[in-house]
Amino acid sequence: MLKAQDIQQFYGGSHILRGVSFEAALGEITVVLGRNGVGKTTLLKSLMGVVPIKSGDLTLDGGAINKDTPYERVRKGIGYVPQGREIFGRLTVEDNLQMGLAYKPAGTKIPPQLFELFPVLKTMLHRRGGDLSGGQQQQLAIARALAAGPKLLILDEPTEGIQPSIIKDIGRVLRQLADEGLEMPGGPRQRMAIILVEQYYDFAEELADQYLVMERGQVIARGRGSEMKEKGIKEMISV
Repeated sequence: MLKAQDIQQFYGGSHILRGVSFEAALGEITVVLGRNGVGKTTLLKSLMGVVPIKSGDLTLDGGAINKDTPYERVRKGIGYVPQGREIFGRLTVEDNLQMGLAYKPAGTKIPPQLFELFPVLKTMLHRRGGDLSGGQQQQLAIARALAAGPKLLILDEPTEGIQPSIIKDIGRVLRQLADEGLEMPGGPRQRMAIILVEQYYDFAEELADQYLVMERGQVIARGRGSEMKEKGIKEMISV
């Protein structure tokens, strides 16, 4: 679904991403690991077009997206859940979800399956987003990114500051989306590709179909999720 080839990124004179290459497949969760400051969030922002890449190639479903704006990438099927959630605190839960449908035709309904995935949102539709707990806000941020039915979902540390029970719920939802996809009104259900940046190692290991370990802007290790324990990945990122 997504292919990144030799991605280079600079902030001023600092070389942040150094030749990052990987692929994210439909039906799989790709976990990106590494200590703070190694370029994980910059990678996600580059995939989303929030920051432009200096060089390299990005393709989504076979088509080049290097020069696309963030909203063009959303239209082509990328959903993004940024670190810190960034919901609209003064808007209601329903309005936040409608924002995820901003480029859809007027009257497009919120996919009912979102309320099956996150039942708490249905009971709080008319509450302001800022009045929700941190875990509920994270569920809202994920649901907002899913509202338009993306083919690729990108998440930046979705478990940060979240209570264990909701972390478990989020993990269940991500696994279901990768395996089964999201049912959109009037459209076919298809599996989803997911890219997940995560600091909570046990959560990452449980979900990973494939993993990447980054250090100083480079991918220094990669493999199948089932090999993470054998390869000592937890020790590698905690040194």
